[in-house]
Amino acid sequence: MRLVEKYLIESRPHLLVADHETLFVTDYGAPLSHKFLGNKVKLYLKLAHIEKPGGAHLFRHAMATHMLDNGADTRFIQAMLGHAKLDTTQIYTHVSIEKLKQIHDATHPARLTRTSNERPSGRQTNETTHALLDALAAESNDDEAP
Repeated sequence: MRLVEKYLIESRPHLLVADHETLFVTDYGAPLSHKFLGNKVKLYLKLAHIEKPGGAHLFRHAMATHMLDNGADTRFIQAMLGHAKLDTTQIYTHVSIEKLKQIHDATHPARLTRTSNERPSGRQTNETTHALLDALAAESNDDEAP
């Protein structure tokens, strides 16, 4: 909380070009949008030579999963993520840390250099993992639509 207070007192006033209530602003003083943040994530992924789509969505999904793991209400998560259907949000309730590890192993760039006999034991793809990956793809497609 101290860092947010410090930002509000020391940094944010120097960034603003117009007065508004948005907490975080861009380096041009405009309200921080998901598009701006998404473009920044894509830029940093590109600079890191990571060529995987949906980088910003991974942050959303990690945030939702951590909040659920720590007792947040599913409806609150639904509102934060902007999901129209609770079914989409409820996918997260079936995702455990082990499932996240499975997805990480399946999609991490290092996987490309791993041979099939080096695959971690005990981690198999299941319908929950497929459902989460399908939800990620659908959400990514929704955000890219005009």
